[in-house]
Amino acid sequence: MAHDMNYRNLGLEIAHITESAAVAASRWVGRGDKNAGDGSAVDAMRKSFNTLDIDGVVMIGEGEKDDAPMLFKGERLGTGRGPAMDVAIDPVEGTSLLAKGRPNSIATISLAPQGTMFDPGPAFYMQKLAVQHEARDVVDLDMPIPDLLRKVARALGKDIRELTVFVLEKPRHENISREIFQAGARVQSHTDGDVAGALLAVTPESGVDLMLGTGGTPEGVLAATAVKVLGGQILGRLDPQSDEERKSVLDAGMDISRVYTVDDLVTSDDVYFAATGITQGFLPGVKIEGHRITTTSVLMRGRNKTVRYIEAHHAFGKFGKELPVS
Repeated sequence: MAHDMNYRNLGLEIAHITESAAVAASRWVGRGDKNAGDGSAVDAMRKSFNTLDIDGVVMIGEGEKDDAPMLFKGERLGTGRGPAMDVAIDPVEGTSLLAKGRPNSIATISLAPQGTMFDPGPAFYMQKLAVQHEARDVVDLDMPIPDLLRKVARALGKDIRELTVFVLEKPRHENISREIFQAGARVQSHTDGDVAGALLAVTPESGVDLMLGTGGTPEGVLAATAVKVLGGQILGRLDPQSDEERKSVLDAGMDISRVYTVDDLVTSDDVYFAATGITQGFLPGVKIEGHRITTTSVLMRGRNKTVRYIEAHHAFGKFGKELPVS
C-alpha cells in the first residue's frame, strides 16, 4: 500500500515540477530570448527534482540539438530513493513559440521504469505519424497520403474534408502539405511543438486528427508516453537531416529503415506524463494577476489510464521575487 501511495504521489509531484518550470519560463514570453526562457525553466526544473523520491536518469535531455541550456542526458535526478526511472524532459517545448509569444509552448516531463525508453542516441530527427485510438490499426508510415487520409477518415467516421492534420511549418514539409490540400483535408501548421502536435493528434476533442512530418526524435519518445496512456499510435522512422547526422546514426549501429511503434519507443505501460501550459494554447498559459499565479496542467498515468487536468493557484512568493507582478 505504501509503495502504491508513493506511485500515486509521484504523478502530482511531477506536475508540480512542470508548473515550476512553466512559471519560471513565463516571464520571458514574447521577449525574443528563447535561451533565457529555456534557462529559467531548466533551473526551476532541476531544483524541483531535488526533492522527488526517484532514482532518475535523464534519457531524453535537451540542449544538444540547439545548443541551449541543458538538463543533459545521463544526469541523475531525484533523491536516489524510490523507483529507478528513465526521465524525459523538455522544460520549454516550443522555445521559439515562447520567445515570440505564440500558442502551445509547454513545460513537459515523462517517466518510465528504467530501461524502457528508446534511446535516440545521435538521431536528432524522426519521420513521425500520430493518430488517436480509433485509427491506430489502419495507419502505415509508407502509405500514400491520399490513402492514409481516407483510411483515417473512415476510422474516425468523418469525411476526408473534415480532417485536420498537424504539420510543422518547415520547407521539408511543403510537399506533404500540398498533398493534404489536394486530398481535400485541412492543414494546421505550427512553427514548433512536436510534443504538442502528438498530443493534439491523439486527443479526440482537440480538433486535430493526425500529425505528419519529420520532427525531433527525443520529442517522439517523450510524446510516446502520453500517446500510450491515451491509447493512440505514434509511428516513427529515423530521418537524418544532414550527412553528419546520418553518419553518426549509422556509426551508432542504428537502423534507419525500421519503423518504431509507440510500444517500441516506450516498452512499459507504467508511465507518467505531465505538461503545463506556458503560453495560451490547448492548455491555458500561465496567468499572473496581482499576487496570484494560475497554471493549468495535464497529468497522465499509464498504470490506470487516467488523464487529469489540474488548475492550480499559487501564492506569488512561492516562486521568488524575480517574477513580474503584472
